[in-house]
Amino acid sequence: MNDMAGIAEQAGASRKVLVVEDNDLNLKLFCDLLTAHGYAPEPVSDGRVAIERARSLRPDLILMDIQMPNVSGLDLIVALQDDAELRATPIMAVTAYAGHGDEERIRAAGAKAYISKPITIGRFMEAVRALT
Repeated sequence: MNDMAGIAEQAGASRKVLVVEDNDLNLKLFCDLLTAHGYAPEPVSDGRVAIERARSLRPDLILMDIQMPNVSGLDLIVALQDDAELRATPIMAVTAYAGHGDEERIRAAGAKAYISKPITIGRFMEAVRALT
């Protein structure tokens, strides 16, 4: 391994990231990218358990899909912001929601960053690094 790869892997060293995504392929992609960059991802495929998992994990960052069954990511962002224990945890929305005004609504709910799908690896990791 060269020195630059080692530096990249150390950049996210021991940073815990809760990844809330119902699509299995996206969940695996995000977790693999985070792992390759030295982060410790915790996958959650059902938004109904996301808040409980966030309380037990105490992540450094939460990646949140917006369009999910059972509970919307937007509702989860609001609930996380209303939780005194979790409101300081930055949230990055990663979503196919890219219509007019969607980014503004998602940021107004409390997301610190917004990445639209399909993602580009560079932009995705740049946003993760900026929040951790």
